[in-house]
Amino acid sequence: MTMEGKVALVTGAGSGIGRATAVRLAREGATVVALGHSQDSADDVAEEIRRDGGTALPVAADVADAAAVRDVVDRVERELGRLDAVVANAGVNGVWAPLEELEPEEWASTISTNLSGTFHTVKYAVPLLARQGGAVVVVASINGTRTFSNSGASAYSASKAGQVAFARMAAVELGPRGVRVNSVCPGAIDTEIDDNTEQRDTEDLGVQAEYPEGQIPLTGEKPGVAAQVADTIAYLVSDAASHVTGTEVFVDGGQSLIA
Repeated sequence: MTMEGKVALVTGAGSGIGRATAVRLAREGATVVALGHSQDSADDVAEEIRRDGGTALPVAADVADAAAVRDVVDRVERELGRLDAVVANAGVNGVWAPLEELEPEEWASTISTNLSGTFHTVKYAVPLLARQGGAVVVVASINGTRTFSNSGASAYSASKAGQVAFARMAAVELGPRGVRVNSVCPGAIDTEIDDNTEQRDTEDLGVQAEYPEGQIPLTGEKPGVAAQVADTIAYLVSDAASHVTGTEVFVDGGQSLIA
Protein backbone atom coordinates (compact mmCIF):
# COMPACT_ATOMS: atom_id res chain seq x y z
CA MET A 1 0.00 0.00 0.00
CA THR A 2 2.89 2.32 -0.76
CA MET A 3 2.22 6.03 -1.10
CA GLU A 4 5.71 6.93 -2.30
CA GLY A 5 5.75 10.16 -4.28
CA LYS A 6 2.16 11.00 -3.40
CA VAL A 7 0.63 13.86 -1.43
CA ALA A 8 -2.16 13.31 1.08
CA LEU A 9 -4.28 15.93 2.83
CA VAL A 10 -5.67 14.89 6.22
CA THR A 11 -8.08 17.20 8.01
CA GLY A 12 -8.48 17.05 11.75
CA ALA A 13 -4.92 15.77 11.86
CA GLY A 14 -4.12 17.17 15.29
CA SER A 15 -5.56 14.29 17.29
CA GLY A 16 -7.38 10.98 17.28
CA ILE A 17 -8.15 9.27 13.99
CA GLY A 18 -6.77 12.16 11.97
CA ARG A 19 -3.43 12.07 13.73
CA ALA A 20 -3.14 8.30 13.45
CA THR A 21 -3.98 8.52 9.74
CA ALA A 22 -1.47 11.29 9.06
CA VAL A 23 1.29 9.28 10.75
CA ARG A 24 0.30 6.08 8.95
CA LEU A 25 0.22 7.65 5.47
CA ALA A 26 3.57 9.28 6.10
CA ARG A 27 5.01 5.88 7.00
CA GLU A 28 3.70 4.63 3.65
CA GLY A 29 5.78 7.31 1.96
CA ALA A 30 3.26 10.09 1.41
CA THR A 31 3.99 13.75 1.93
CA VAL A 32 1.24 14.57 4.41
CA VAL A 33 -0.50 17.91 4.58
CA ALA A 34 -1.56 17.81 8.22
CA LEU A 35 -4.46 20.20 8.69
CA GLY A 36 -5.28 21.00 12.29
CA HIS A 37 -7.81 23.33 13.84
CA SER A 38 -4.84 25.17 15.34
CA GLN A 39 -1.31 25.63 14.05
CA ASP A 40 0.08 24.19 17.26
CA SER A 41 -1.78 20.89 16.81
CA ALA A 42 -0.70 20.69 13.16
CA ASP A 43 2.91 21.41 14.07
CA ASP A 44 2.81 18.74 16.76
CA VAL A 45 1.76 15.91 14.43
CA ALA A 46 4.19 17.16 11.77
CA GLU A 47 7.00 16.88 14.31
CA GLU A 48 6.03 13.28 15.04
CA ILE A 49 6.00 12.48 11.32
CA ARG A 50 9.43 14.05 10.83
CA ARG A 51 10.89 12.16 13.79
CA ASP A 52 9.88 8.98 11.97
CA GLY A 53 11.66 10.16 8.83
CA GLY A 54 8.52 11.32 7.01
CA THR A 55 7.59 14.55 5.31
CA ALA A 56 4.80 16.85 6.44
CA LEU A 57 3.37 20.27 5.73
CA PRO A 58 1.49 21.50 8.81
CA VAL A 59 -1.38 23.91 8.15
CA ALA A 60 -4.27 25.28 10.19
CA ALA A 61 -7.85 26.00 9.15
CA ASP A 62 -11.43 25.71 10.30
CA VAL A 63 -13.00 23.40 7.72
CA ALA A 64 -16.34 25.15 8.23
CA ASP A 65 -14.71 28.21 6.65
CA ALA A 66 -14.80 27.66 2.89
CA ALA A 67 -12.26 30.38 2.11
CA ALA A 68 -9.79 28.97 4.64
CA VAL A 69 -10.02 25.49 3.10
CA ARG A 70 -9.60 26.93 -0.41
CA ASP A 71 -6.48 28.75 0.76
CA VAL A 72 -5.01 25.52 2.12
CA VAL A 73 -5.55 23.71 -1.18
CA ASP A 74 -4.07 26.66 -3.08
CA ARG A 75 -0.98 26.39 -0.88
CA VAL A 76 -0.73 22.67 -1.57
CA GLU A 77 -0.75 23.39 -5.29
CA ARG A 78 1.88 26.12 -4.98
CA GLU A 79 4.26 24.26 -2.69
CA LEU A 80 3.73 20.60 -3.57
CA GLY A 81 2.23 20.70 -7.06
CA ARG A 82 -0.14 17.76 -6.68
CA LEU A 83 -2.68 16.06 -4.46
CA ASP A 84 -3.37 12.33 -4.56
CA ALA A 85 -5.43 11.57 -1.47
CA VAL A 86 -7.82 13.45 0.79
CA VAL A 87 -9.02 12.25 4.17
CA ALA A 88 -11.96 14.39 5.28
CA ASN A 89 -11.77 13.60 8.96
CA ALA A 90 -12.27 16.88 10.82
CA GLY A 91 -15.38 16.75 12.93
CA VAL A 92 -17.03 17.38 16.26
CA ASN A 93 -19.57 15.55 18.39
CA GLY A 94 -21.17 18.89 19.20
CA VAL A 95 -24.11 19.17 21.55
CA TRP A 96 -26.25 16.12 22.35
CA ALA A 97 -29.59 17.15 23.76
CA PRO A 98 -33.34 16.51 23.41
CA LEU A 99 -34.76 17.97 20.20
CA GLU A 100 -36.77 20.63 22.00
CA GLU A 101 -33.68 21.75 23.93
CA LEU A 102 -31.18 21.70 21.06
CA GLU A 103 -30.68 25.28 19.91
CA PRO A 104 -30.65 26.09 16.18
CA GLU A 105 -27.14 27.53 16.44
CA GLU A 106 -25.93 24.30 18.09
CA TRP A 107 -27.43 22.25 15.27
CA ALA A 108 -25.88 24.60 12.68
CA SER A 109 -22.45 24.44 14.30
CA THR A 110 -22.31 20.64 14.11
CA ILE A 111 -23.59 20.54 10.54
CA SER A 112 -21.18 23.29 9.47
CA THR A 113 -18.10 21.47 10.71
CA ASN A 114 -19.01 17.87 9.93
CA LEU A 115 -21.02 18.09 6.72
CA SER A 116 -20.21 21.46 5.18
CA GLY A 117 -16.58 20.98 6.19
CA THR A 118 -16.48 17.73 4.23
CA PHE A 119 -18.02 19.46 1.22
CA HIS A 120 -15.49 22.31 1.37
CA THR A 121 -12.57 19.90 1.65
CA VAL A 122 -13.61 17.76 -1.30
CA LYS A 123 -14.86 20.64 -3.46
CA TYR A 124 -11.57 22.51 -3.44
CA ALA A 125 -9.45 19.37 -3.73
CA VAL A 126 -11.21 18.01 -6.84
CA PRO A 127 -9.26 19.95 -9.49
CA LEU A 128 -5.94 18.75 -8.07
CA LEU A 129 -7.12 15.19 -7.53
CA ALA A 130 -8.50 14.91 -11.06
CA ARG A 131 -5.18 15.77 -12.67
CA GLN A 132 -3.80 12.29 -12.13
CA GLY A 133 -6.64 10.52 -10.34
CA GLY A 134 -6.82 9.99 -6.63
CA ALA A 135 -8.87 8.94 -3.66
CA VAL A 136 -11.06 10.53 -1.01
CA VAL A 137 -12.03 8.97 2.29
CA VAL A 138 -14.75 10.58 4.38
CA VAL A 139 -14.68 9.71 8.07
CA ALA A 140 -18.32 9.27 9.08
CA SER A 141 -19.66 7.11 11.93
CA ILE A 142 -21.91 4.20 12.78
CA ASN A 143 -24.25 6.86 14.21
CA GLY A 144 -26.81 7.90 11.65
CA THR A 145 -25.83 5.09 9.28
CA ARG A 146 -26.46 1.84 11.18
CA THR A 147 -26.92 2.95 14.77
CA PHE A 148 -29.70 5.20 16.08
CA SER A 149 -29.62 4.38 19.78
CA ASN A 150 -27.65 7.44 20.94
CA SER A 151 -30.68 9.58 21.63
CA GLY A 152 -29.88 13.28 21.70
CA ALA A 153 -27.26 12.97 18.96
CA SER A 154 -29.63 14.19 16.24
CA ALA A 155 -27.32 16.84 14.78
CA TYR A 156 -24.28 14.57 14.89
CA SER A 157 -26.11 11.60 13.38
CA ALA A 158 -27.69 13.73 10.66
CA SER A 159 -24.28 15.11 9.73
CA LYS A 160 -22.78 11.63 9.53
CA ALA A 161 -25.63 10.25 7.43
CA GLY A 162 -25.18 13.26 5.17
CA GLN A 163 -21.47 12.55 4.81
CA VAL A 164 -22.16 9.01 3.59
CA ALA A 165 -24.77 10.22 1.09
CA PHE A 166 -22.38 12.93 -0.10
CA ALA A 167 -19.58 10.39 -0.56
CA ARG A 168 -21.82 8.13 -2.63
CA MET A 169 -22.92 11.02 -4.84
CA ALA A 170 -19.33 12.19 -5.24
CA ALA A 171 -18.18 8.67 -6.15
CA VAL A 172 -20.54 8.59 -9.11
CA GLU A 173 -19.77 12.14 -10.21
CA LEU A 174 -15.99 11.90 -9.88
CA GLY A 175 -15.50 8.31 -11.02
CA PRO A 176 -15.15 9.28 -14.71
CA ARG A 177 -12.38 11.67 -13.65
CA GLY A 178 -10.42 8.91 -11.94
CA VAL A 179 -11.27 9.92 -8.38
CA ARG A 180 -12.53 7.27 -5.95
CA VAL A 181 -14.64 8.28 -2.93
CA ASN A 182 -15.36 6.02 0.05
CA SER A 183 -16.38 6.36 3.68
CA VAL A 184 -15.26 4.76 6.90
CA CYS A 185 -17.75 4.45 9.74
CA PRO A 186 -16.00 3.95 13.08
CA GLY A 187 -17.78 2.75 16.17
CA ALA A 188 -16.45 3.27 19.69
CA ILE A 189 -12.84 4.39 19.26
CA ASP A 190 -10.55 5.47 22.07
CA THR A 191 -9.97 9.12 21.12
CA GLU A 192 -10.32 12.52 22.77
CA ILE A 193 -13.50 13.52 20.92
CA ASP A 194 -15.79 12.61 23.83
CA ASP A 195 -13.94 15.16 25.97
CA ASN A 196 -15.38 17.87 23.73
CA THR A 197 -18.97 16.62 23.77
CA GLU A 198 -21.67 18.53 25.61
CA GLN A 199 -24.55 16.31 26.72
CA ARG A 200 -27.67 17.83 28.24
CA ASP A 201 -30.60 15.86 29.67
CA THR A 202 -29.98 12.74 27.56
CA GLU A 203 -30.09 10.19 30.41
CA ASP A 204 -33.75 9.24 29.97
CA LEU A 205 -34.10 9.71 26.21
CA GLY A 206 -35.01 6.90 23.85
CA VAL A 207 -35.23 3.20 24.63
CA GLN A 208 -32.84 1.98 27.29
CA ALA A 209 -30.83 -1.20 26.63
CA GLU A 210 -28.23 -3.17 28.57
CA TYR A 211 -25.34 -5.19 27.16
CA PRO A 212 -24.04 -7.28 30.07
CA GLU A 213 -21.21 -8.70 27.98
CA GLY A 214 -20.48 -5.43 26.19
CA GLN A 215 -21.87 -4.05 22.96
CA ILE A 216 -18.87 -4.82 20.73
CA PRO A 217 -18.96 -8.45 19.56
CA LEU A 218 -15.22 -8.64 18.92
CA THR A 219 -14.00 -7.02 22.11
CA GLY A 220 -16.86 -6.75 24.58
CA GLU A 221 -16.52 -3.41 26.32
CA LYS A 222 -13.09 -2.54 24.93
CA PRO A 223 -13.20 0.20 22.26
CA GLY A 224 -11.10 0.18 19.13
CA VAL A 225 -8.10 2.42 18.67
CA ALA A 226 -7.44 5.17 16.14
CA ALA A 227 -4.69 3.16 14.44
CA GLN A 228 -7.23 0.52 13.42
CA VAL A 229 -9.26 3.13 11.57
CA ALA A 230 -6.06 4.54 10.05
CA ASP A 231 -5.21 1.08 8.70
CA THR A 232 -8.52 0.97 6.84
CA ILE A 233 -8.07 4.49 5.49
CA ALA A 234 -4.56 3.66 4.29
CA TYR A 235 -5.99 0.77 2.31
CA LEU A 236 -8.80 2.82 0.78
CA VAL A 237 -6.52 5.61 -0.48
CA SER A 238 -3.96 3.16 -1.85
CA ASP A 239 -3.83 1.43 -5.22
CA ALA A 240 -4.75 -1.79 -3.39
CA ALA A 241 -8.31 -0.42 -3.42
CA SER A 242 -8.17 0.71 -7.05
CA HIS A 243 -11.63 -0.71 -7.88
CA VAL A 244 -13.36 0.30 -4.64
CA THR A 245 -15.54 3.41 -4.66
CA GLY A 246 -18.87 4.57 -3.32
CA THR A 247 -18.88 2.24 -0.36
CA GLU A 248 -18.73 2.38 3.43
CA VAL A 249 -16.43 0.33 5.62
CA PHE A 250 -17.58 -0.13 9.21
CA VAL A 251 -14.65 -0.19 11.62
CA ASP A 252 -16.52 -1.08 14.77
CA GLY A 253 -15.88 -4.68 15.78
CA GLY A 254 -19.47 -5.47 14.87
CA GLN A 255 -20.89 -2.90 17.32
CA SER A 256 -23.38 -1.41 14.85
CA LEU A 257 -24.91 -4.83 14.20
CA ILE A 258 -26.30 -5.10 17.72
CA ALA A 259 -26.20 -1.66 19.37
